[in-house]
Amino acid sequence: MQSAMVNNRFLLLGIVAFSVSFGLSLVPTWDFSKAFLTGAITVIASYAAALFVDNIRRNHEMLVLGSLHKRIKDLESLKSRLVREINKIEEHRALLYTESNQLQNQVLECRNHRDSLNRELGSFVGQKKQLEAEINFLQTELTNLDKSKGELNNSFSALTAEKRRLELNSNVSRAEITKLQTQISELQQEKQDAESNLTLLDRLKPQLEERLYELRVELQELENQVTQHNELILTKKAEKEKTEASLNLLQNQIKERKTELNHLQEQFLLLQQERDLLQNEVWELLQQTETYNQQSLIENEVEEDVDLFPFSDLIDLEPTSKKTSDLPQEWAKLLQQLPAYEIEVLKAIVEQENPKAAIKHIAETNITMPNLLIDSINERANDTIEELIIDPSLETPEIYQDHVTNVKKMIAMYELTTRQAPSN
Repeated sequence: MQSAMVNNRFLLLGIVAFSVSFGLSLVPTWDFSKAFLTGAITVIASYAAALFVDNIRRNHEMLVLGSLHKRIKDLESLKSRLVREINKIEEHRALLYTESNQLQNQVLECRNHRDSLNRELGSFVGQKKQLEAEINFLQTELTNLDKSKGELNNSFSALTAEKRRLELNSNVSRAEITKLQTQISELQQEKQDAESNLTLLDRLKPQLEERLYELRVELQELENQVTQHNELILTKKAEKEKTEASLNLLQNQIKERKTELNHLQEQFLLLQQERDLLQNEVWELLQQTETYNQQSLIENEVEEDVDLFPFSDLIDLEPTSKKTSDLPQEWAKLLQQLPAYEIEVLKAIVEQENPKAAIKHIAETNITMPNLLIDSINERANDTIEELIIDPSLETPEIYQDHVTNVKKMIAMYELTTRQAPSN
């Protein structure tokens, strides 16, 4: 069909060229042979020109087809490369997701372990209070025992004084007994001497018997008093030995309690060290999660930029360079190092009067704490500009007045770049 149309076009072109040239050459001379010759020459020239134009058109179409085939092959290779990159990104994302789940599980285990340690510390504090109460009770008992010991010493001294007095009395009574014995011997001698005088002896005999009876009664009373005093002395000695034994037992118990208290204090110090180590591990895990999230975000952004803009010559960076010219070099470097959520923290501190709730929300979404966020921002600022941005001594975080303008410029630059990113 197409060849028939081409043939018809060629025939039509030949007829038109022959008729036009034949008519134009025939009008001035009216020579039919010459007009026929010029018509034939014009037909041949028109056919040659048509063939030449057709050949050029075909060559151009072949070039266009070749360039289109090459473009299709390049696009197919780019498509395959993009598919491979997407698969790699998916695998990397799956690995990062599993690692984040593992880190979250570790953080939960650390939190559970910290809660158990806090509970154990509470129990240890309760035991410590009980031991302190027992120690105070023992100290009061010791003071009471010291008082009772002093009273016993006083009573013992009184008993020793009474014993000495009784010994003196017994010595006196013994002296009197010896005197009585001598008197009896003298009386016996007198009796022997006075046997001749019976009347006098009969008169003296009842008096002497009464006196002897009285002396014997007194002697028995004195012996009973001496035995009682000896029993009292023995009982006081036994009580003294018991009190000394109880004092020794109490001293031993106090020493044991002191050793137990020292042991508990050592265990408490060990538990405090373990708690500090666990807090450091939790902080390191949170730092690692932050670095993992930052690296994944940076890699995703870089790969998206590479996939969306494979030709680096088409990107125009002149507007951003003009806009960053107002910001110092170290602050621009700090803006590149800060992640998005930390810039949001700076924005909340600058724009809000009480940014605690906003900072807490940002920390919860990024699985960290507000203090750690502020410390991270200050560490990055200290590494780049060698100064702190946020005042950590205040309850509500504030930016130093020297850095407020640069921080506002940095936030404006970040917002401007985020707005330009989707348009690009």
